[in-house]
Amino acid sequence: MNSADRLRKLPSVDGILKCGELADLRDRFAHPLLSEWVRAAVEACRQNLLNGAELDDDATRQFVLREVRLQAECDDGQLQRHVINATGILLHTNLGRAPLADRAIARMNDAAAYASVELNLQTGRRCRRGERAMKLLATLAGSDDALVVNNCAAATMLVLHGTAAGREVVISRGQLVEIGGGFRLPEVFAAAGVTLKEIGTTNRTYLHDYERAISENTGAVIRVHRSNFRQTGFVTEPSIQELAAMQRPADLPVIDDVGSGCIHDLTAFGLQEPTVSASVRAGANVTLFSGDKLFGGPQCGIIVGRQKWIDRLRSSPLMRAIRVDKLTLAALEATTEVHLSGNAFGELPLLKMLSKDLSAIRAECEAIVAALKSTHAALFVDVVECDAEIGGGSVPGFTISSCAIRVRGSADGTTFDPDAIAKRLRTGRPAILPRISEDALLLDLRTVADAEFPALTERLRAALAGCVSGGA
Repeated sequence: MNSADRLRKLPSVDGILKCGELADLRDRFAHPLLSEWVRAAVEACRQNLLNGAELDDDATRQFVLREVRLQAECDDGQLQRHVINATGILLHTNLGRAPLADRAIARMNDAAAYASVELNLQTGRRCRRGERAMKLLATLAGSDDALVVNNCAAATMLVLHGTAAGREVVISRGQLVEIGGGFRLPEVFAAAGVTLKEIGTTNRTYLHDYERAISENTGAVIRVHRSNFRQTGFVTEPSIQELAAMQRPADLPVIDDVGSGCIHDLTAFGLQEPTVSASVRAGANVTLFSGDKLFGGPQCGIIVGRQKWIDRLRSSPLMRAIRVDKLTLAALEATTEVHLSGNAFGELPLLKMLSKDLSAIRAECEAIVAALKSTHAALFVDVVECDAEIGGGSVPGFTISSCAIRVRGSADGTTFDPDAIAKRLRTGRPAILPRISEDALLLDLRTVADAEFPALTERLRAALAGCVSGGA
């Protein structure tokens, strides 16, 4: 059969679009998108035929339909939806970092319609955007006032531009970090319109280095928390207390980027992280941090500090470009209320996971393992101790003890493909994200909410079915 004869067997794009087998996809996807997939599938079939494939009319049709469904599955994998996090990484950046408290979710739902974003319902007059949330944040931090923008990088840019545009900003060389997405702090400085003035060395910077660097052209001094790595050994740098107390012009601000937004002392859990209130008490003029890390709220950059500097930043023209929306403000307000209520470890999912007792996690693992063994006896399923990570550029170098469900082939020769099971878990509903270590599938339950256990058990049971094959 020549090429022309083969190509006559190609189904038409319009015919595929109207066929009954794609009725479910027509209901779910927009016509232009589905048309694009069909055209791509027909073209793939065309190339297959030109390469010598011998397909009859029905085979070419089934080929195209199969290709369309594969593209639909790929699109579904890009859909933003709920994921059960079984990786053991509490602040998983790819999963949106901190899960929100029920109170924050309810407040966002309430604000999704018309909401009093810039309106005081008592007076009927316009008010400052997110005014109550700013007051709560200032109370929590012990500062004069607060300001919120869309992430901590934006907060850094706003603070640098608002305090020192066209001038120098002094920073220790050991704090010139690279943040997520490959953005480096010197690039943020340049974008903010300030000149970077590095002092000290990578591992040792002294207070006198800062004092000697200050000149008439100095606009600010900044201290940056190393969010995703630690320096140990022969290292020295001044504390924020020392920087705030050093001799400097009265109008020269000391800025403290504390990174993860830690509100509570976490040393009881073996974690060392600077707190926001400690920075304010130490005398920092401006303190900034992320909202979606240890603070446990939505993505945003939070700035607290002295009234003089917050007022200056609030009046910056950059504020309009980087302000947050009403849903972020609603979630942030509720999350701050939780911190102020004294029940943060009972309400905020992140802090609940972080503080959960290891024996409770082990018991939950054992219960799920017992349920799996009743239907998948051929597999070796057990409970293994492991280390969970905070993640998200927080508390670098520290881990938390945890337990995970481990699934692997059994000693009788039964084998399984952990990658295939992981894909089944990721692509089902609800999606589950495990991790693979030493050819075994691991599901760390420290990062799984109690309400998610039944769904995780059933999804894991279904994913294991059919993925097992007998060995020699």
